[in-house]
Amino acid sequence: MSENQNLLAEQRRALILDEVRRRGGVRVNELTRKLGVSDMTVRRDLDALARQGVLEKVHGGAVPVAEASTHEPGFEAKSGLELTAKEDIARSAAELVAPGAAIALSGGTTTYALAHRLVDVADLTVVTNSVRVADVFHAAQRTSGPRQGAATVVLTGGVRTPSDSLVGPVADQAIATLHFDVLFLGVHGISVEAGLSTPNLAEAETNRRLVHSARRVVVVADHTKWGTVGLSSFADLQQVDTWVTDAGLSAKARADVTERVRQLVVAGEDTAEAVDAVE
Repeated sequence: MSENQNLLAEQRRALILDEVRRRGGVRVNELTRKLGVSDMTVRRDLDALARQGVLEKVHGGAVPVAEASTHEPGFEAKSGLELTAKEDIARSAAELVAPGAAIALSGGTTTYALAHRLVDVADLTVVTNSVRVADVFHAAQRTSGPRQGAATVVLTGGVRTPSDSLVGPVADQAIATLHFDVLFLGVHGISVEAGLSTPNLAEAETNRRLVHSARRVVVVADHTKWGTVGLSSFADLQQVDTWVTDAGLSAKARADVTERVRQLVVAGEDTAEAVDAVE
């Protein structure tokens, strides 16, 4: 972490969280030296991260939260994390969508960011099990009024999860009857051993149905998801056509991924070379 008094709060907190996870804990005085800010600023950042449930404050510093494989953070807790990375990923992923495509967006904060990038793409058919994603398209239509080329949105039914996804038999049955050109899939965790995983058993089954119904599977997930394993796996890495991630993914992880995933797109680096639009 470089010293920079002009870092935005979001950037500082992302750096702090990365340091806590990498080292297993940090002290306030260490962070003040590395970030070049006051003790009070660091303590405010730690308070904000603790409220989001992503670290635990201890005397003089902070440690990672010990999460069980069944722990599922809520949408609001996740929405404040890795904001810059999610926007970069959304920008690159949006380039994969051509007008008139039939696409699916799973639940998650990164697919939510992507939805904002797609509201002006003409004649899309959007299948989603995310209440938040559906709201993005509906809000855009309410704001602009009826317009030619506005997206047709199909929201599956189901039981709502902490991350505002709809899962369960109703969602599964609806998805099983559909076929879409490309699925944009947010995930809880990605690893070599477990593939794509989630802490929610019902969501795992719904995600399996989404993967099965897609001609092309695109995972949209930032680097912090690498190495995380949830309770239930729902797809192997070999089932992923493209993973769009951010520059924080390590060289070792990139090598592991490219051996198994057909295409790795690192937002801001190789996007121009890797992206082909989905017709």
